[in-house]
Amino acid sequence: MPHRAAAGAGALFPGAPVGYTGIRWETIHGPQGGALNRFARLATRLLSAPQGLVWLNPPGESASAAPECWPPGTSVPPGVTRCCLRVAELGQPLFLPVGGSDPEFSFAGVPLAGGSGQLLGVLAVVDDRPRPWTADEVRDLSDLAAACSAQIRARMRAESRRRAQEEAEEAVDVAQAAAAGLRSRLGRSQLLLRAAEDLADTSGLDEVRHRVGDLVSGDLKPAYIGMALVQHGWLRRIADPVGGDQPIEQVPEAYALSSRWPSARAARENRMIVIDDRSEITAAYAPEAVAGFDSLGLSTVVCLPLRGTRAVLGALVLGWESPYDIDTAERAVLTTLAGYAAQAVERALHLDERITVARQLQQAMLTELPAVAGLELAALYRPAARDDLVGGDWYDAYPLPSASGAEPGGALAVTVGDITGHDMQAAAVMGQIRSMLRQADHDFPVRGPDQSMTAVERAWLRLGIEASCTMIHAHLTPDVDGSWHLKWSNAGHPPPLLADPDGTVAHLVRHDVLLHPALPCKPRTCDTRTVKPGSILLLYTDGLVERRGRDIGARIELLGQQLATLSPHVPLEPALRQLLHVVGPAEPDDDTVLLGLRVPAL
Repeated sequence: MPHRAAAGAGALFPGAPVGYTGIRWETIHGPQGGALNRFARLATRLLSAPQGLVWLNPPGESASAAPECWPPGTSVPPGVTRCCLRVAELGQPLFLPVGGSDPEFSFAGVPLAGGSGQLLGVLAVVDDRPRPWTADEVRDLSDLAAACSAQIRARMRAESRRRAQEEAEEAVDVAQAAAAGLRSRLGRSQLLLRAAEDLADTSGLDEVRHRVGDLVSGDLKPAYIGMALVQHGWLRRIADPVGGDQPIEQVPEAYALSSRWPSARAARENRMIVIDDRSEITAAYAPEAVAGFDSLGLSTVVCLPLRGTRAVLGALVLGWESPYDIDTAERAVLTTLAGYAAQAVERALHLDERITVARQLQQAMLTELPAVAGLELAALYRPAARDDLVGGDWYDAYPLPSASGAEPGGALAVTVGDITGHDMQAAAVMGQIRSMLRQADHDFPVRGPDQSMTAVERAWLRLGIEASCTMIHAHLTPDVDGSWHLKWSNAGHPPPLLADPDGTVAHLVRHDVLLHPALPCKPRTCDTRTVKPGSILLLYTDGLVERRGRDIGARIELLGQQLATLSPHVPLEPALRQLLHVVGPAEPDDDTVLLGLRVPAL
């Protein structure tokens, strides 16, 4: 097959055998498929080709499935498959003005390389007409393939860690189930299984306390259940959510960890304390403990330390009115149960802290929109329903200085962006990028949004920020006739939508490649448009329109249709909420931002 490789490309896969045809392809599914589909989409736009695709090379298993294509659902001609196999065989880029035995298309493909040079797949574009490929197009597709390879490698590392964690947890579960089998083997195994399941998804201390009570009440049937947590050298009781228990020790809500009570001793010495005779408690513990023991009419009490990953978190206390035999097997069951409870308590404490910090961080980073004469502004932020409840999506709006830089000049800067990730790290990177963009705008007030974005990208690469980013950055300047002049630059972000008063909606599709540490910094471009009185400009992130297995283009079209139906008499913020309700997912797995600007009608 005739071919022309990229100049200076070199052999990326020197170990590939001559005549290699054993590559096996698979369709990209799940979160990785959506991410790689984005690279196929960007490749089509970057090289102005009608079709892009990403092939993956699975290790070992046979797949024989179609690649991930852009646009979704399009078929791949057989000749393209042969070209992709040729890229895999050569281990280097392949740019063909025609497709060998299929002259109706032109092909450009670049291998996707693993960290050790192994073949991960192929990124390719296909044109339905003969065309030459320029040196710039060769470089652009190679740069985008480098970013795609980095994305695949990151997902592979994350998948390896996840599988290792699942195997470790499975081993722990097996060991704990085996320890519970000597007495009432089936019943105790079922108890521990329920404990693992019921306590795995708890999210608050009250819920942990309630579920522990439900678990032990049915199988162990204690007369008393109590829980206390260590806080700054004290034990603080967690009251029964239904208010039905009495303290086994007649003490205040908080008591010192050094006090002479069984629960304090269990937490202090990190061991199980069993009391099955009144003489034991009268000899070793405080009078208040004896009074509590007598008032509840208990015969047997067991205090279990709640062992966290770093320290003892507190104590779980169970008491029975009749003598209760706690043999070796029962000790194993109780210890395992306390272990599950401790994991749930530690997770609840950690989640409470993270939610508190995340909410504070979110409030600090969400811009208070400025009041701008001649414009109505509104914004919404909805985090993904997981992780830290804060992420890398953001919006921003601020007045631009005048040409002298001394006072605001009536112009406005607006930004909507998306840093990869849904956690505190993504939010921290987002804060850096937002601050750098503001600084670039204020340092050079006469420059356009494209030059500010280019300055941020240079700083991004110099600082070595290991994240990718898409964003829209725009400047709006008022005109004397009540309209606004819009100038924007797009780094791989979904297109803004502009709804005119007559109901037409324009998709502002011009864009450049996303910001990524594997892509070189090139001058950014921009475009302009007039925003007439009565118009609405909508900027958003892909969490609003991207769905697994759905065509993102169709979702953007639906968003435009809904935008066109908004009443000019409805305030902008409830209008944005209506768009989120109709177009957005019911259970979001990605952060979502909407930023709307309306020019009031004259």
